Amino acid sequence: MLKTALLALAGFGLSTLASAATLVEGQHYEVLPEPVETRVDDGQIEVTEAFWYGCPHCYNLQGPVADWYETLGDDVSVVHLPATMGGDWNTHAAVFYAAEELGIREEAHADIFEAIHANGQRLTDPDSIASFFSDYGVSEDEARQAMDAFAVKSQVNQAHSRMRAMRLMGVPALVVDGRYLVTPSSAGSLQNMPQIADALIEKVRQERED
Repeated sequence: MLKTALLALAGFGLSTLASAATLVEGQHYEVLPEPVETRVDDGQIEVTEAFWYGCPHCYNLQGPVADWYETLGDDVSVVHLPATMGGDWNTHAAVFYAAEELGIREEAHADIFEAIHANGQRLTDPDSIASFFSDYGVSEDEARQAMDAFAVKSQVNQAHSRMRAMRLMGVPALVVDGRYLVTPSSAGSLQNMPQIADALIEKVRQERED
């Protein structure tokens, strides 16, 4: 309850506009030129969070967005999309998918942000990544194998293709139903992004009822 209350307070300034009826295209959100195929079950509304572990804005968004995810209905599925712009971005995308491959992604996701932004770790070389992962019950050898796995490299490539399809030029970003793009700029702040996206979810629900 406390988290929900804090989230509501964070978006208080949006209370008069964060509804499906009052959102303005081009002001509060953008419509992608071409819809991107979603990857969730039929009947589900996909929310894609595009991020980079090394991005301070993505790090600052984690609290508000994580609290918001806890309030979402059963008809909404969240998909995390690690951004790929070369160099450390791609390495961190591999870290995300390797953690998923090892079955520790949910446990380690927030900690990876903390390690980089609060603890000064870069997590860009095999040794530091393997050492970090070893805190989650996997061996360093298993961690290195996961980082080099074909499946992980394939997922990084797929993430790059999906990011290009969404025309994403930066992060963080939220994409609702493969069509509606919310950025810090369009939302007015990082804290407002969940409220705008929440209204867009309701917009999708209404569209599907028509």
